Amino acid sequence: MRLLFWTREFWPGIGGVEVLAAKLVPELRRRGYEVVVVTPGDRIEESHYQGVPVYRFPFRNYDHYASIERLVELRNRVAKIKREFRPDLVHVNSLDVGDFFHITTSQVSPCPYLVTLHGEWPISVDGSNSLVEKTLKGASRVAACSQATLDFARRLVPEITAVSSVIYNGRATPALPVHPLPVDPPIVLCLGRLINEKGFDVALTAFGAVTVRFPAARMVIAGDGPARPELERQAAELGLCSVVQFVGWVEPDAVPDVVNSATLMVVPSRWDEPFGLVALEAALMGRPVVATRGGGLPEVVLDGRTGILVDKENSGATADAILDLLLHPETALRMGREARTRARQIFGWDRFVNAYDELYQNLAVRKKIRLRGALENPKL
Repeated sequence: MRLLFWTREFWPGIGGVEVLAAKLVPELRRRGYEVVVVTPGDRIEESHYQGVPVYRFPFRNYDHYASIERLVELRNRVAKIKREFRPDLVHVNSLDVGDFFHITTSQVSPCPYLVTLHGEWPISVDGSNSLVEKTLKGASRVAACSQATLDFARRLVPEITAVSSVIYNGRATPALPVHPLPVDPPIVLCLGRLINEKGFDVALTAFGAVTVRFPAARMVIAGDGPARPELERQAAELGLCSVVQFVGWVEPDAVPDVVNSATLMVVPSRWDEPFGLVALEAALMGRPVVATRGGGLPEVVLDGRTGILVDKENSGATADAILDLLLHPETALRMGREARTRARQIFGWDRFVNAYDELYQNLAVRKKIRLRGALENPKL
């Protein structure tokens, strides 16, 4: 089957969508799919990723939308890819302003398309949600990474209700053995892009309160981003420089090792995470999670069973939750074990890939049935 994987982010990006796509595409190729990737970039260019052609276009250069000539050039280049590749199916992996070019070239090589929702809701260049609505209404199938994300999409575009469902994100269980939760000293981990939306400043404030009770405790902040200088200043102002370590960017394959050295993970997002991949990373290594209550996080972290949920922006509640786990290591251990068992059952990698594989096959069969019907009944 020829699959055009149209994704808003791709390797070497560092977010959750990029990491998932970079693992899913090679796996599909191993399963016999012929895959081509189209994704935004700074300029028009072609490259390869593990044998898969990757075409990048400056879809997010808004100057293009003010120039008919540039719009036509981008559209023609996209149309050429579709015309030559002749996809059996297009997988629109997360919504993006660049979907305009998929929609406007949909008749070049007609085929079903699937949309996966990762919680991004781009606004059209005219300030409306018309592109989101048009993309979703035209989809043969819509999948969402969490029930919270799906519920929001159904409220936005009720027409998709009958053709939409949840396919949870998945991760492979790391091969390395799970280490005991360190208690001397306990290590609190924050992992992800260092941006304001992730709320790591809330975690730092909470950790200041934790050190009053556990002065030997350590915090590791793993990741990089524009908020790092401000977070480092905050750590200094709180007098935490000696107990907070900024380790920088961590390669995806090295994440399990980092998680394995922690006692617990804090996910203090101030926005509604559509899923929460870092919480899943923690669960797979048997670590309990303190996370904010919103978006898809409550579907990954079960409050009181695999972690503790707190309100957003509440550093006091975050500190209390961390202290609760540190003061009751047997509870932390039990939560971590249940988190790992549940993650392997519900968020396993094979389950994730198999779900999309089955969906692709079903959509391709529908296309063949429609084509056969058109040939047999040309006047219909």
